Amino acid sequence: MSVEQTIDLNRILHDRLKVSQDAIAQFCRRWKVTEFALFGSVLRDDFRVEGEDRSDIDVLVVFDQNSGWNLFDVMNMQRELEGLLDRKVDLLEKQQLKNPYRRNNILKSHRVVYAGE
Repeated sequence: MSVEQTIDLNRILHDRLKVSQDAIAQFCRRWKVTEFALFGSVLRDDFRVEGEDRSDIDVLVVFDQNSGWNLFDVMNMQRELEGLLDRKVDLLEKQQLKNPYRRNNILKSHRVVYAGE
C-alpha cells in the first residue's frame, strides 16, 4: 500500500497517536530537531492501536547541526518521545541511514510532521 492510500497526517496524530502538532513542535524545538517524520506501519492500515501486540512508532529525525547530542542524549530523547506518544518508539537519525535499500524505502514513504523554523 502506498503512502498516498493512507489516512491524512492530522488524523494519524489525533486519532492514532493522541498527540497534537503543537506538542510535536515543542518536543522538536527542545531537542533541536529540524525535521521530524513518521514512517512505517503508523502510516498504513495495518497499524495496531490497541492490544498486547500494538504497533510501535517509527520516527525519523534530523538534528540541528549544532545540537551536539551524544548517544545518551538520543536515548533520553527516545524515552521522552515514548512518554509523549505512550508507546514504544524506534528513533532513527536520517544521516545514520547508510544502507541504500533501507534509506530509499524509508525516504519514499516517510511523512514530515515538523520542519524546523
